Amino acid sequence: MSDKVKNRWLIAACGVGIHLSIGSVYSWSVFTKPLMNEYGWSLSGVSWTFSIAILFLGLAAAFMGHFVEKHGPRKSGIIAALFFGIGLLGSGLAINVESLIFLYVTYGVLGGIGLGIGYIAPVSTLVKWFPDRRGLATGLAIMGFGFASLIASPVINSLINLVGIAGTFYILGIVYLAIMLLSSSYLAPPPAGWKPKGYEENMEKRNNKSQDLSQLTANEAAKTRRFWYLWLMLFINVTCGIAIISVASPMAQEIAGLSAAAAATMVGIMGLFNGLGRIGWASLSDYIGRPNVYTAFFGIQIVLFILLPITTASLLFQLSIFIILSCYGGGFASIPAYIGDLFGTKQLGAIHGYILTAWAAAGLVGPILVSWLRETTQSYTLTLYIFAAAFLVALIVSILIRADIKKLRQKNKERVAS
Repeated sequence: MSDKVKNRWLIAACGVGIHLSIGSVYSWSVFTKPLMNEYGWSLSGVSWTFSIAILFLGLAAAFMGHFVEKHGPRKSGIIAALFFGIGLLGSGLAINVESLIFLYVTYGVLGGIGLGIGYIAPVSTLVKWFPDRRGLATGLAIMGFGFASLIASPVINSLINLVGIAGTFYILGIVYLAIMLLSSSYLAPPPAGWKPKGYEENMEKRNNKSQDLSQLTANEAAKTRRFWYLWLMLFINVTCGIAIISVASPMAQEIAGLSAAAAATMVGIMGLFNGLGRIGWASLSDYIGRPNVYTAFFGIQIVLFILLPITTASLLFQLSIFIILSCYGGGFASIPAYIGDLFGTKQLGAIHGYILTAWAAAGLVGPILVSWLRETTQSYTLTLYIFAAAFLVALIVSILIRADIKKLRQKNKERVAS
């Protein structure tokens, strides 16, 4: 029997492969200037491609979560690969016919649907394979999404110079399609009743604190307060994080006096901390618990956002931004494990999909809000203070959810005792 059980670390590696592919969406800005220069398209026109892709990521994750649970990660991963791969190949065609609208449909809509399905398919499976290390497993895969741009950006830049924009899309489409199909082919949920070696003994040592508090369907979960607490915490963390990413370079130049070149370097290193935060915070959550990690995120960021407007020392300013980016990445990576803790693994993919609508909403709100506030006030100071206030709300929510968890634990104890 044990010979037939798949290797869970290989399953994790396949999850990383899928996320490294779809995470290339974070390299979209590399296409921006070449598209503007070659076709005379406006900055906002080109930027809409990315916004549409993130919007459809959230929508696809929400609507296809049930499909992932019903048909399994292998079939879901293959469908994600086809949508994402065809979206990229279609983007090459859109460039050849010089149609920005067609690019919205191919990269934004088709690619975005592939992003959403590809994002949740391996994550929900990994939570089931790693009941003992949920944070580590989901952190590994989602780290791939965060790190992808570090690999993809220089490759895309070189390819544009070598084969042009359309040629780059064609090559990326073929390569990512192959990686995602290969990775998806090995994905599978664990056999019914499977537990990793030594799991029961470790659970006893940890006083069963990492046991699932309930086993709910996605629709049942969405009717609970704790679901909406999670949604709001992710929304605030992502809104403020995406906003910082979108204005990091000009803000660093304005507040800390960085040169354009130094600010560009800082943006590159931000990607590294975004990725490291995903694996670091998610792994830490296995030891100190998901509630403590989220409370830490918000407490740290309240302090940093209050201090940022007066942090004129360039090294301190950059360090603050790097810590914020680690919390931003950590929020994404810890949420699937938190969902597993609170709602069980019965329909984890579907619940994760519902929660990711917070990402879609934040992707639209964050950059627009920070740009509007900057233009209205001619300063980033008020923006940063508003974000600090938002994190105060998130901190309160992270404390309220603990009360819900405590009540649920108490109910479970009473049920076991009776």
